[in-house]
Amino acid sequence: MGMFDKLIANLKASKKTIAFTEGTDPRILWAADKLLKEDLMGVVLCGNVEEVKAAAAKDGFDVSKAQILDAATYPEMEALVAQMVELRKGKMTEEECRAALTKSNYFGTMLVKAGKADALLGGATYSTADTVRPALQIIKTKKGSNLVSSSFILFREKDGQEEKIAMGDCAINLAYTDRVDKDGNVVLSAARQLAEVAVETARTAAFFGIDPKVAVLSFSTYGSGKGGTVQLSHDAVAEARSIDPELVIDGEFQFDAAVSAEVAKTKCPDSKVAGQANTFIFPLIEAGNIGYKIAQRLGGFEAYGPILQGLNAPINDLSRGCTADEVYKMAIITAGMA
Repeated sequence: MGMFDKLIANLKASKKTIAFTEGTDPRILWAADKLLKEDLMGVVLCGNVEEVKAAAAKDGFDVSKAQILDAATYPEMEALVAQMVELRKGKMTEEECRAALTKSNYFGTMLVKAGKADALLGGATYSTADTVRPALQIIKTKKGSNLVSSSFILFREKDGQEEKIAMGDCAINLAYTDRVDKDGNVVLSAARQLAEVAVETARTAAFFGIDPKVAVLSFSTYGSGKGGTVQLSHDAVAEARSIDPELVIDGEFQFDAAVSAEVAKTKCPDSKVAGQANTFIFPLIEAGNIGYKIAQRLGGFEAYGPILQGLNAPINDLSRGCTADEVYKMAIITAGMA
C-alpha cells in the first residue's frame, strides 16, 4: 500500500465513520465490504435498505456491519430539515430543503454536518458539481478560505524509492478571474484565488508526507514570456507568501525549470524551489487535468483524487469511471483526513 500505511494505522487507532452517497453501486459495496472486514472505519450507505441489501447479496458482498440509512424513512429527518433550513436561511425554503434531502448527495452531506458521519465520499454516479454543491451549501468553506479547490496526490515506486508529488487544481476551478462587487470593485483577485489553491495544495501535500516545495506554473519563467497566465502565476506567488510566510513557493516557472536542476541553474539559479519542486500549481484547469493524466499514464504514477480542499469537513469526489479499488483507497484518504 506504500503511502497508505500511516493512514491505515491512524484509522485503526482512531475509528472514523464515512458516508457513501451511492449505497447500491457495486463498486461502493465492494469497497464497503473490504473496509468493514479490515475494521478500518464505520460505514454508512445511503439508499433504500432493501435495495442496498439486495444489491450486496447479488454480488456476494457482506455489509451487515454497515448502517444503511434511507432519507425516506430516516427517523431524525425533521431535525435534519430544521438544521438545513437554518443553514440555508434566506436562500432555501423549508420545502426546498426537504426536497433536497430526499437526494442522497444532500442527505449524506447533512449526515456529516449533523455528526452522524465524519466524512463523505460521493460521485460514483453523481457529477462533481452535484457532490460539491451540497458541500458548499451545508459544510461550507473553512475560516480563511474563499473557494473550494482540489489536488491530486501522485505516487510511484522507482528504483526502489517511493516518489510522491502533488498537483492542484486539476478538477474544480475552471479559471481564475477577479471577483467584483456591484460597483466594479475587486473583492477577491484572481491571483489571491490561485494563491489559496497553492497554500491548500501544500497543506494537502504535507498531510501525505511530502515536504512541499511549491512551483506555480506557466509558459514563462521569471517573466521570460508575456500574456496569458504569466502575470496571474507571478502575482499568485506573492499572494501565497502573504497568506503563509513560511511556505516554500516560487514562480512563475515553466515545468522544466521547476523540476530540472540543470535548467534551473540557467534560468533561476537562486530559487529555493526551481529544479526540486514537488508540488505543482496550474493556472488553468485544462493544464492541470492534462498534466496529472500525463504523469499518470506516461510517468507510471498512481493518481489519488480529486481531494477537495478548503471545506470544514472531508468531502471527496469520485470519478464516475472509478474502479472499486479506487473507491476503497479514496475512502481511506477521506476518512483519514477527518
